[in-house]
Amino acid sequence: MWLVVDLLLVGVFAVIGRLSHYGALTAGGWWTTAWPFLVGTLAAWVVLVAARRRPAAVSSGVVVWVGALAGGMVLRQLSGQGTATPFVVVATLVLGALLVLPRIGARFSARGPRPHSSR
Repeated sequence: MWLVVDLLLVGVFAVIGRLSHYGALTAGGWWTTAWPFLVGTLAAWVVLVAARRRPAAVSSGVVVWVGALAGGMVLRQLSGQGTATPFVVVATLVLGALLVLPRIGARFSARGPRPHSSR
């Protein structure tokens, strides 16, 4: 399930980027932006599976975040797309939020409500 969630959220990242820079969204434009980060996400998942990490763990979210970001930036550079510093900063923050925060939320919701202590 987390693989699908991660890929969808990386896709959302590409939609947000396309809309914020171009004001419109086309399938080809979305794909141009998304594919490097999707490949980076899949590479990170290969690492998670090989290391037998729990996909829902917050640390796994960090692995996916770093993989999506690093893989995405390397592939963008190799394919002639931009990797300007402001883009790297924004991508770092947005991908971090999209790929790590849901796992933090899932972790806390799995614990259930905490009992209140009476003093």
